[in-house]
Amino acid sequence: MHKLSELFCNRLASGLKRKAITSCSKWTESYRVMKNDISPGLWSFKFHPWLKEIHDIEEGRTIVMKGAQVGFTECFVNKHFYFTDIKGVDSLYVLPVSKPDATDFSSSRINAAIELSPHLQNLFSNVKNIGHKQAGSVDFMIRGSQSRSGLKSIPVGLLTLDELDEHNQKNIELAFERTAGQLVWCINLLSTPSISHYGIHKYFLNSTQEYFFFKCPLCSKFIQFTFPDSLVITADSLDDPNLKNSHIICTECKGTLQHQDKPIYLASGEWQATKPDYEDRGFSCNQFYSSTVSPAKLAEAYIKSFSDPTAEQEFYNSKLGKPHEIEGARVTNEHLQQCMGNYKKDATPVPGLYTMGVDVGHKFLHIEIDQWFLNKEAVSHDVNQNAHCRVVYEGTVREFEELDFFLKKYQINVTVIDAQPEKRKSLDFANRFYGKVYTCFYANVKSKDIKVADNIITVDRTAWLDVALGRFKAVSIELPLDVSKSYKDHLQTLVRVYDKDSDGNHIGLYRKGDKEDDHFAHARNYSEIALQLAASFGGSQNITGVF
Repeated sequence: MHKLSELFCNRLASGLKRKAITSCSKWTESYRVMKNDISPGLWSFKFHPWLKEIHDIEEGRTIVMKGAQVGFTECFVNKHFYFTDIKGVDSLYVLPVSKPDATDFSSSRINAAIELSPHLQNLFSNVKNIGHKQAGSVDFMIRGSQSRSGLKSIPVGLLTLDELDEHNQKNIELAFERTAGQLVWCINLLSTPSISHYGIHKYFLNSTQEYFFFKCPLCSKFIQFTFPDSLVITADSLDDPNLKNSHIICTECKGTLQHQDKPIYLASGEWQATKPDYEDRGFSCNQFYSSTVSPAKLAEAYIKSFSDPTAEQEFYNSKLGKPHEIEGARVTNEHLQQCMGNYKKDATPVPGLYTMGVDVGHKFLHIEIDQWFLNKEAVSHDVNQNAHCRVVYEGTVREFEELDFFLKKYQINVTVIDAQPEKRKSLDFANRFYGKVYTCFYANVKSKDIKVADNIITVDRTAWLDVALGRFKAVSIELPLDVSKSYKDHLQTLVRVYDKDSDGNHIGLYRKGDKEDDHFAHARNYSEIALQLAASFGGSQNITGVF
């Protein structure tokens, strides 16, 4: 009888407790168990006070542009658990790719959280499936953004897109459609930013743009942490032992704010909106707020950024939570102007070596035709490095059959055409001019190597864009006087960003910046690739030594 009474009391207490849970933040404090050095045990907002309000947003779209390791991913994991448990709502959590991102996230974050919490263990009936967790009739799904099929036919009331800048940007709108059939829906977008007007920054610009302000314990004025005003760096080099004395200060009274006291004075914090009339709520938070990242570590990261472009990108994106563009990361109008020639496009062609690059857009095929000249003094065995390029034509056509005219008019030696999205039509074109036309796929290929299989080639996107766009900075390309505005705009769209791979190696990649289209940039790239194919197939003897 005693055991029955105890069981009855426990169930009664449990029921009353669940009735008292009216928000995600209360659910999190009651059921989420953490295993970390800073705050083990049941979740506490002591070290992350900026997360509490965001936990409790249950409708609409929330955008978070953040520094790394400031708690937002755990925040949205909590929200998915809460929606599963209390609201009984199906949800979808999307990572950049299925493997390793979604699979690692499922095991290291979701499964680990369930194992630590007795409540979550009882809630979920099936957690073995990597991409699909079940709690009775409620589904919690985890997917990668690269596969369109993986984002289709999944109606959900809660959707989170994590590390948005790494996602396939073309599939973001498709993911949004997963909530279209719901009367009440909640969408969360979060990421460290990369460049302006791309990914998370693009969405943040159209939001309330809220920042976390707190009362300075010294002057009682409400301030926020900003760079460089909040950080005093006490050394100029990493070898200087005084670097450890770097500290944060109040931007108003300039008094020193103790790093270890952050949980005390940040507890008074509140989000303040820059654009309160916007519908989507947007939040920005940097690593200055973190209790685990010391001012000395921030100062060290800043000093490293002086000599390493990867460290520079990392400092602004991951530490400050701001978009950033490395100097020289894109072709500028100044670069284009210095490459202007004294001729007009579409003139009567003269004998020589010609290549054509074709990028397949939504409505148009974008074309660049180049004539090549050998530099007087060869500097290497690399034909691309030794050759000078003259753009003799750039423009668009609607139909693949219209490309035949240009091949015949300019007696094109080699053409490279985008293999996607019109794979069949591109291959048909290549087959009509077998041996002169190649369809191209971008993939992970070592450096400037070109993998050739019949009339299909595979190249590394970044390595070849470095060559194709680098011509404008090296002034080894000429443009016609009547070059189109679209061509110039497209060339200035791509921005080179710096990152590290899973092994810590420095890597570069190109992303579209604040302009919509980049088709002519890829047409330029395909024509550049075609030169090496022409040289490999014995066409280099037609390059005349003019330059």
